[in-house]
Amino acid sequence: MSTHDFIAIGLGPYNLGLACLTEPIGELDGLFLESKPDFDWHPGMLLESATLQTPFLADLVTLADPSSPYSFLSYLKETGRLYPFYIRERFYPVRTEYNAYCRWAAGKLRSIRFGHEVTSVEYDEHEGHYAVHARQSGTGETVVHHARHLVLGTGTPPHLPEACQGLGGDFVHNSAYLEHKAALQAKRSITVVGSGQSAAEIYHDLLADTDTDGYRLNWVTRSPRFFPLEYTKLTLEMTSPEYVDYFHALPEETRYRLEAEQKGLFKGIDAELVNDIYDLLYQKSLGGPVPTRLFTNTALTSAGYDEASGGYRLGLHHVEQGREFALDTEGLVLATGYRYRPPAFLEPVRDRIRWDRHGRFDVARNYSIDVTCRGIFLQNAGTHAHSITSPDLGMGPYRNSWIIRELLGREHYPIEKTIAFQEFGAPQGVVA
Repeated sequence: MSTHDFIAIGLGPYNLGLACLTEPIGELDGLFLESKPDFDWHPGMLLESATLQTPFLADLVTLADPSSPYSFLSYLKETGRLYPFYIRERFYPVRTEYNAYCRWAAGKLRSIRFGHEVTSVEYDEHEGHYAVHARQSGTGETVVHHARHLVLGTGTPPHLPEACQGLGGDFVHNSAYLEHKAALQAKRSITVVGSGQSAAEIYHDLLADTDTDGYRLNWVTRSPRFFPLEYTKLTLEMTSPEYVDYFHALPEETRYRLEAEQKGLFKGIDAELVNDIYDLLYQKSLGGPVPTRLFTNTALTSAGYDEASGGYRLGLHHVEQGREFALDTEGLVLATGYRYRPPAFLEPVRDRIRWDRHGRFDVARNYSIDVTCRGIFLQNAGTHAHSITSPDLGMGPYRNSWIIRELLGREHYPIEKTIAFQEFGAPQGVVA
């Protein structure tokens, strides 16, 4: 029986980046298990014009190893697109291009096993390693892999608001938007519910075709306005090693309060897209009233589906006025994001995992969540412990450099300690 140094479960950009960064390290034997048949990052939101909200340097590897052959620039060079990207003069890759880059990188790696759905994880006290049970999609056979460490990268599943739990009909979560776009546009009315980038992208995409397809389009957001993502440079310093140190050392209740307050720093709308939406509304208004309504300060409190008519009635609450009203719509898109749930396969090792007072993973500064502080590591899903850096693509290589250091017992990729001009905590004593 062979025992790997680590097994990484789930293959989003973060574990894919870990695969790229560990590939050239001969001392590390890692295995990456993914239930899907191949890499596909948010396929339901690969709109033709949508771009990443982070620059191309925030790829899988560059901020850890600029010389890596798995960089985005290496991908562009190999596919003959480096000069067109250069001439384009925009730092932000198109999302479909980023997905193609990730698929290119995954295709070069020997450590990835697609079609392996992890069903349970057990710990062997005598051997001191984890047994990972996985079902192979092709044969249905269950195989068992062994490793001394685990890295969890299973991502965050789509979240439905409480008002829509058990709701019937053909409503669509934004994660499956493109698959259902044509069916939506065949309806007489469509309502988008949500306040972030995905809601804005879908609204803009559907707004473009209101003239040709003749539907009425609504956008409902609980936020008091259409918040742009705050992207000023001193704010970006909050995605820094110093801020992670500062945030992680705060009391748990303070961190949870900040997590709720800072959503606009990583869940806002790209400012250019906000302006594009306004410009499109203005352009369409030149020909008369635009068949659309935008509702801010409006919370979804109930939802019902009428099978006979095939429509929805949404119960809405205007937060500032305290008024209730209803909205009828045939099509419904819930751009309500994602929410992390601990994977069920961890249940057999639950007692080896640290939990905080809120019932979430107690994530250590080194990204571990187990009682040994070096056995199980977590990708993403740690905004309550590591702040807005947790879902930031640019901080993925930094986190992976930490995890690799923990696995090796030494620093393989240089890890930045201080990069910020500002100080996040109070200094000791008197400042001269």
